[in-house]
Amino acid sequence: MTYTVNCSILLPELPLLERPAAAKDAGFDAVEFWWPFPISTPSPSQVQQFEDAITNAGVQLTGLNFSAGDMPGGDRGLVSWPDRSEEFRANLSVVVGIGERLGCKHFNALYGNRIDGVSAEEQDALAIDNLILAAQAVSAIDGTVLLEPVSGADRYPLKTAQDALDVIAKVQARGVNNIKLLADFYHLSVNGDDVGAVIDAHAQDFGHIQIADAPGRGAPGTGNLPLPDWIERSRALGYQGPIGLEYKASAAKAFAWVTTASVK
Repeated sequence: MTYTVNCSILLPELPLLERPAAAKDAGFDAVEFWWPFPISTPSPSQVQQFEDAITNAGVQLTGLNFSAGDMPGGDRGLVSWPDRSEEFRANLSVVVGIGERLGCKHFNALYGNRIDGVSAEEQDALAIDNLILAAQAVSAIDGTVLLEPVSGADRYPLKTAQDALDVIAKVQARGVNNIKLLADFYHLSVNGDDVGAVIDAHAQDFGHIQIADAPGRGAPGTGNLPLPDWIERSRALGYQGPIGLEYKASAAKAFAWVTTASVK
């Protein structure tokens, strides 16, 4: 399982629930998703349809986001958002249920944008509480919460690996250890982080890696990031998980860069 296909951004020509089968047809045996529902607490039938799309395709779900609000509308998570904190907490049991039934162990908690009228200190304190609750919830299925720096969202406060690691340290200081950095090499690079230094210092502790090339957030080889070198270095330093393919590309060109032998 070298690569896992992010079906929320790749294969956009297809309906969302047809994408796992398309990933399988392209030679992949693993997929990941952002939150795939329009609401945080979907109906049992909606959840069943999503799970059936995974199992019928014969792929493994390796990663799932917690509900993050209206992503196309600019939301970037509910973790630190006071008015939607209860919604985030209600989402936890849904996520855990999907993870348990599909064998998924990694769950990305987008931190959330800064909110007008709420102090950063209040948001950050709430975020720690909610991340602890999320980590405790997924611990029941041996799961891990992921925390991710993000680019392209000015009000999202976690820009660098250290920003996320500082939050992770605060969660761990309260006795909760199943939370790790999601190292998205595209986001880190675009935000000006020294990706090589992050890898050297933290690769053995990465919870997950995602890739896209820059500029453009396209497939590997369409930009100038040394993605193969960064992946090889991460592996050499102890990262053993799959590499999430989270880039923008049409179905016809999405996987032209990868050889069949290296997919699994």
